[in-house]
Amino acid sequence: MLISSLLWRPRPMATALGFRSLVFIALVSLSIVSAEVFFEERFDDGWEKRWVKSDWKKDENMAGEWNYTSGKWSGDPNDKGIQTSEDYRFFAISAEIPEFSNKDNTLVFQFSVKHEQKLDCGGGYMKLLSGEVDQKKFGGETPYSIMFGPDICGYSTKKVHAILTRDGKNHLIKKDIPCETDQLTHVYTFIIRPDATYSVLIDNNEKQTGSLYADWDILPPKKIKDPEAKKPEDWDDKEYIPDPEDKKPEGYDDIPKEIPDPDAKKPEDWDDEEDGEWTAPTIPNPEYKGPWKPKKIKNPNYKGKWKAPMIDNPDFKDDPDIYVFPNLKYVAIELWQVKSGTLFDNVLVTDDPEYALKFAEETWGKLKDGEKAAFDEAEKKREEEESAAEPAESSDDEKEEADEPDEADIEEPEDDKHDEL
Repeated sequence: MLISSLLWRPRPMATALGFRSLVFIALVSLSIVSAEVFFEERFDDGWEKRWVKSDWKKDENMAGEWNYTSGKWSGDPNDKGIQTSEDYRFFAISAEIPEFSNKDNTLVFQFSVKHEQKLDCGGGYMKLLSGEVDQKKFGGETPYSIMFGPDICGYSTKKVHAILTRDGKNHLIKKDIPCETDQLTHVYTFIIRPDATYSVLIDNNEKQTGSLYADWDILPPKKIKDPEAKKPEDWDDKEYIPDPEDKKPEGYDDIPKEIPDPDAKKPEDWDDEEDGEWTAPTIPNPEYKGPWKPKKIKNPNYKGKWKAPMIDNPDFKDDPDIYVFPNLKYVAIELWQVKSGTLFDNVLVTDDPEYALKFAEETWGKLKDGEKAAFDEAEKKREEEESAAEPAESSDDEKEEADEPDEADIEEPEDDKHDEL
């Protein structure tokens, strides 16, 4: 579908596009010949008609509420998204999109997220769902096709999730991709190509790339170690050997491990008749080097560490559609957060990485400097307020200490007094 066609041909996905989105599409249509935009959400007015808040966890009083806001600091107060608003809560919300398959096409999943709360433990990821889903019951147990985005918990978990589902099993990426941990907005992009390669971008910068075959265990490995192979008996895998020319120095074994302490002196009150013959205590001998060993030299017959040869895996069956998700139909967010304050915005599902790049620049790129300035100003104000509060708190503490009587001045109650013996 040509992007320009969005401006005149009615399409189901057009209901998910606001006026600003249509203007943006018209502007970039000159540079992008063809791009299929399956879903684009800037959270303009009317976003609530496109998104369904789930009732998941409501009966346990653990369902969190979403705020429609630009956050505490932003580059444009009118550019709003949806933000988690309650601590220790589950959050679940989804939007239906025109069902599609990415077969023979690139799939791009992109969104922006901001953790205003100095996130200690919680996710900032999104999901793509397939098939039919009861959106009011959508939750943590709902099957998904793709889960992608940052996850932070403590000091050990600060990474980008990229989970692909195949035949009901979730497969985590085997590579570690660090996520951003500050309190500003960042754009996360996941690109899956028909040649089974992928890329993960943060703020339009590629952070990881590779193959679906190698970086996920979706299929058995193409090659395995030959289970029948055995190391040859004459295989020499010792990199270093004792030097046959090295000889032990004469008298080496006569060097004692300990020697009498030369600085020790017999105590003046020592009586040989009563205490026995005095002997100096021993100390480690600095000349003693331990049992003698010949020095090591490079082994001229070293062949390296033996490895079993790789053979074709008989259990491997290639799947040229390993990259395909045939009936994607929903964009969703499902989170648990200890501390709320994560804000999502500018969600995009398309088949064109170039369009996604330009979309990120048009949204996040134009506002990031203003957001950083607003954040710095908010931090400055917070620090000033904390500094102003410190003297007052100190004065209150000093006053409380002054009002407290000295222990010496406290007279014991009559009942606690006792007679001196």
